[in-house]
This record gives sequence, C-alpha cells and structure tokens, in this order.
Amino acid sequence: MDSLTIYRKADKLVQSFGTRNPIEIAKGIGVEVTFVDYFNTLLGLYTCQYRKRAMYISNTIDESLTSIVAGHELGHDALHRDFAKNGLTEFEIFRMKQMPIEYEANAFASHLLLETDECIHLARNGYPIWDIARMMNSEINLLLIKFQELIKLGYDFKMPVTPAGDFLKKI
Repeated sequence: MDSLTIYRKADKLVQSFGTRNPIEIAKGIGVEVTFVDYFNTLLGLYTCQYRKRAMYISNTIDESLTSIVAGHELGHDALHRDFAKNGLTEFEIFRMKQMPIEYEANAFASHLLLETDECIHLARNGYPIWDIARMMNSEINLLLIKFQELIKLGYDFKMPVTPAGDFLKKI
C-alpha cells in the first residue's frame, strides 16, 4: 500500500474522532478492545472473524507502549482486514522487511500517534531526532518511521539512522 493512502486513512480517523488515542478510535469504529493478562510474549493481536473486529492488548505493558501497540493493531484494521481472518499476531511486528503489512501497520501507527506539523516544526528548527522523540513522548523508532514516511510523501529530511525493525521487541 502506498504511503499517501496510509497517511490519509490515519489522518481521517484522527480528524473524525478529534483524538490520537487509538483505543478511543478503535472503540468508536466498532473494534472491540480487550486487555488480557494471558499473553506470555505477545504485546497485542488483531483479528476479524465473522465480521467481528477485535484487538487484544497485553495488560502488562505501560501506557506509552499500549498506545503504540493499539495504533499498530488499528493499522491492521484499517489496512489489512482481509489478512486478519486467522488473526495477526504481535510477533510479526518485528519482521517489517519480510512482512510489508507489519511495516504498513507501524507507519499507520506513526501517523496516528504523531502529529505531522509538530514533527516538521521541530525538525525544521534543528532539534536532533532523539530530542524530538523525547519532546513528543515517542519511542525513537516510531518517530523514525514517521520521518521515513514523510520523506516518501515528499518532505526533505535527512535520516540520521533507520528504524530498527524489531524495536517493539526491545522495549
């Protein structure tokens, strides 16, 4: 899927609901959100069976990571519902290069969670990427994905480093 489509789908949800909170958005569009304590290594899972859309999120992770995981799973709802008939699992988040749909879900989460104008403003004012991540209360790799996507959308940025494909595994 192209970057502009991913950006537009995320932005449309933010505009429609007036929030960047993926849990609120998911509930607003009819995706059941359940927090579970029985995941051993999974952070989250999205499934769509019999027209029932649901995401399951580990209740052992902090609020910031919960937002990233929920944004990622919401990306699967918006972009990959057909792939989710047997469930999409969190461990595939780490395989962005081998699994393009996982990169797309992460790109969707970056657009959903990180406001474009603020990213551009801070970057244009010379803040290092690590400071921008801290200022925006973002995980650095999610911010790097956001900037990668902005470059694909025609913005002129130089990437100091590339995002780690397994960044959620290391959190």
